Amino acid sequence: MADQESDKNIEIWKIKKLIKGLETARGNGTSMISLIMPPRDQVARVTKMLADEYGTASNIKSRVNRQSVLSAITSAQQRLKLYNKVPPNGLVLYTGTIVTDDGKEKKVTIDFEPFKPINASLYLCDNKFHTEPLNELLESDDKFGFIVMDGNGTLFGTLSGNTREVLHKFTVDLPKKHGRGGQSALRFARLRMEKRHNYVRKTAELATQFYINPATSQPNVSGLILAGSADFKTELSQSELFDPRLQAKILNVVDVSYGGENGFNQAIELSAEILSNVKFIQEKKLIGKYFEEISQDTGKYVFGVEDTLKALEMGAVETLIVWENLDINRYELKNNTTGEIVIKHLGKDQENNQSNFHEAETNAELEVQEKIPLLEWFANEYKRFGCTLEFVTNKSQEGSQFCRGFGGIGGLLRYQLDMRTFDELSDGDVYEDSD
Repeated sequence: MADQESDKNIEIWKIKKLIKGLETARGNGTSMISLIMPPRDQVARVTKMLADEYGTASNIKSRVNRQSVLSAITSAQQRLKLYNKVPPNGLVLYTGTIVTDDGKEKKVTIDFEPFKPINASLYLCDNKFHTEPLNELLESDDKFGFIVMDGNGTLFGTLSGNTREVLHKFTVDLPKKHGRGGQSALRFARLRMEKRHNYVRKTAELATQFYINPATSQPNVSGLILAGSADFKTELSQSELFDPRLQAKILNVVDVSYGGENGFNQAIELSAEILSNVKFIQEKKLIGKYFEEISQDTGKYVFGVEDTLKALEMGAVETLIVWENLDINRYELKNNTTGEIVIKHLGKDQENNQSNFHEAETNAELEVQEKIPLLEWFANEYKRFGCTLEFVTNKSQEGSQFCRGFGGIGGLLRYQLDMRTFDELSDGDVYEDSD
């Protein structure tokens, strides 16, 4: 399960990276096609639509624009021929001619099946790629619903990652108990019970409306938290009016001392333990554990690019922690005189320093064989080192401390390692194999 989770995090990171690339791409004229097909769409329908579009585009007045639009539509048609039906999660296709930084034109075609179903249908021809529907894929799946219910009204909200949203709130005016009524005391009590019952029913109906997705008729939240200051919340959770699909999703029923927004905030705090698999709290835990190893000086931690890579090569790293916007490239450089390959990891400033591309002693030039962002290299290679890869943000306090203080890269080790001994060895290179 954890393995699946980390694979999904890597998928999410890859899509973030792709979106970044697509958003910055610009083309001449309207020759960039964004095409998104939801899971149950028909390839035939889209093929026919592209054929119609081709006919329409043939009438574009400007020759250059006409040619580039027609060539983009043709590329899209060719790529669709590879699919006889839409993949289970839908299909995303971007194609067009983009202008690179140095002013050259380059044809790009990207098609992939997203890692979870995409519910948008899109076809646009523009001078840029439209990635808005992809952003929706990135919203953490783990969306939790909150129902804060007390005698004055109910609030419906959701919490996803670290963003909370109030979906709806309404107030009620319920009759209080009172001692008057004589013969009518029973009637008053009955009216009071009826009003309370109607209130619970209205809340249960609204809950179904907000937390059940009408398209799939499945809950759109991973869990529900019921909160409130009276026993309404318990009444709701046990009521047969409450949708059984949602009943199964109840994670926790908490007592809060306020209703409305304040109650919502308090409910989030009180259920932090249960929501600990929300990304934000997960990240705090992971980096908190890392800082703990450092403060206790257990030797089971590593930070910095070079040390982390040494520990990886030895298979000592259990969890590799990397900031998701780490701006370091991995260079494979070839020394043309000796023919040996040197691996270097350079940040933006180091790339501008030419001495990094020359051999220190002989000043021989090092030729770049391959350049790849270090993050991408990790995403492709981490399984080879038998570790799990965790991407962290700098949004939480711990995350920002990790990115600023430790350079945004580090790892938790399986066993104790003192990195300084390796530095001493590699400086002198005097260790010999004792036969």
